Amino acid sequence: MIKFGLITEGHTDQIVIKSILAGYFNRSDLVIRPLQPEIDKDKNPGGWTLVFDYCRSKKFRESFQSNEYIIIQIDTDVLVDSENSNYNVPSRDENGNKFTPQQLIEKVIEKFRDVIGKEFYDKYQQRIVFAISVDSIECWFLPLYYTDNRKSKSQNCLDTLNQELSRRENFTIDKNAKNPDSYRKISKQYGKRKILMQHYQDNPSLKTFIEEIQGRNIQIVEEDDW
Repeated sequence: MIKFGLITEGHTDQIVIKSILAGYFNRSDLVIRPLQPEIDKDKNPGGWTLVFDYCRSKKFRESFQSNEYIIIQIDTDVLVDSENSNYNVPSRDENGNKFTPQQLIEKVIEKFRDVIGKEFYDKYQQRIVFAISVDSIECWFLPLYYTDNRKSKSQNCLDTLNQELSRRENFTIDKNAKNPDSYRKISKQYGKRKILMQHYQDNPSLKTFIEEIQGRNIQIVEEDDW
């Protein structure tokens, strides 16, 4: 079976990506391998700078030997107008116009291409799937809880999400101490293909992620299928 490698900011992001993949392919038995951070969070911490560190490492290049596709996730809120000059992505063009989510995603991908190395990136581009969440992965949950224009928000999403989580789920997400169980409960909804396909277009960066997957035309086939 096709194997996916995950490079994400943290463990909760992996939970979300796994549920989305399960829903998209309508399978709960996908082979999904956490590459960064690995399962043991004490020995393998998460963090957005570690996403870039991994992508420039030997481990990243070797990961293509045992995985057909590598999914790279990062939130844009840590990159946009960042004080870290190595990873800064501007939020506006030269005329001062604010980038759309899609334009911002393209800028982030350009940054990754530079980090990975153009030659290697060009060779493996079709096996790299970007999951760039604008501005945070919590924005992807909003279509599950809102039917008005808030479902398409790309700023201050956690506060907006928590309003409905408090009312409907009886819990909220603490930005500084994210509970994996909360992410499992919410993202489990996207593990159902019908729900995912009903809502993914409502959030710009989630839509782009799904379109990235669609563009690879990935066929999940059992090893013993003939």
